[in-house]
Amino acid sequence: MLSAPPAASLITHLMLQDFRTYADLDLAVSRPLVALVGENGAGKTNVLEAISLFMPGRGLRRAELSDMVRQGGPGSFAISVTLETPYGEHRLGTGLERPGDEGRVSRICRIDALPASSPAAFAEHLRIVWLTPDLDALFRGPAGDRRRFLDRLVLAVDAEHGARVNALERALRSRNRVLEDIPDDRLWLDALEREVAELAIAVAAARRETVERLAALILATRDENSPFPFATLTLEGEIDALVATLPAVDAEDRYRAMLREGRPRDRAAGRTLIGPQATDLLVRHGPKDIPAAMASTGEQKALLIGLVLAHARLVGHMSGIAPFILLDEVAAHLDPRRRAGLFDTLESLGGQVWMTGADLGLFSELEGRADLLQVQPGVIESIKIR
Repeated sequence: MLSAPPAASLITHLMLQDFRTYADLDLAVSRPLVALVGENGAGKTNVLEAISLFMPGRGLRRAELSDMVRQGGPGSFAISVTLETPYGEHRLGTGLERPGDEGRVSRICRIDALPASSPAAFAEHLRIVWLTPDLDALFRGPAGDRRRFLDRLVLAVDAEHGARVNALERALRSRNRVLEDIPDDRLWLDALEREVAELAIAVAAARRETVERLAALILATRDENSPFPFATLTLEGEIDALVATLPAVDAEDRYRAMLREGRPRDRAAGRTLIGPQATDLLVRHGPKDIPAAMASTGEQKALLIGLVLAHARLVGHMSGIAPFILLDEVAAHLDPRRRAGLFDTLESLGGQVWMTGADLGLFSELEGRADLLQVQPGVIESIKIR
């Protein structure tokens, strides 16, 4: 798993038009580490969000595309990056077209000026992982937050995972409607449950494979002296137990039977109670062997950073592409030892890293090692510490 180093790429130009607070931005960078510094609300996170849209989904804020257009703009936006890779230069673009006569909006994707079918096509050229402040409560929050985090881990190594998850959600909604409106239509329910079972096992299997690979990588590369403790990971849920113990075909049959038997209960609940939509990702603080939720706030932050860094390594080794890493305000709450350890680890991963922070002092030790950029509303300029 750890033999060949992944190929490293750089974004050398980022262009934004009518995106969030940026009317027209043409930003050139040249280093693997990029630090964006500015006051809250200046537009730092907007830059990370723009880059995150080169993955399937709605980006690191999980916002609607229509909410990303610039206030007072034409109602559309465009993002493009020039990507320097070991195999040549590529230009990737995405955005939102201006609404047509019927008021519909359409996302566009282009690779080297040619139309791409969906954002999943970008995975041939780049992979992206990120960490944002809203994940600080991940271990203490509801299971749904951890499922979304888990699916993002999978999506970074399997660009089609998001489409499967969305298809499963649609199939489950259809089953719930039929159970509510016409619960005696057994043929229709049988057909829907066949579709649900196929999608559910595929989603659960993809999650399990990613978690097992990530857990193995963490075990193989853990460092007891690291400022970021290692995590142990397991999946909890009835569907996950099926996938762990049965071949896929047998797991589908068993889950179909569970759905059929559970129709009265699911109808009373108004939702399907068993399936990947009930999975939880259980994380433990490895060195202390305690649930992550029981660790201190500082330990949870360090554990989460360690988990994201391990995931970045996994993405690189599984895809052959060192991922871009987006870190929003990640250094602000780290002590000097952990901050220095973070910067050293990021450099060792090989991928380009985009970081934000309100205090220039957080990045003082990166002078000469990173592109340091001052962010003001709509404008980004290079800065010198001295």
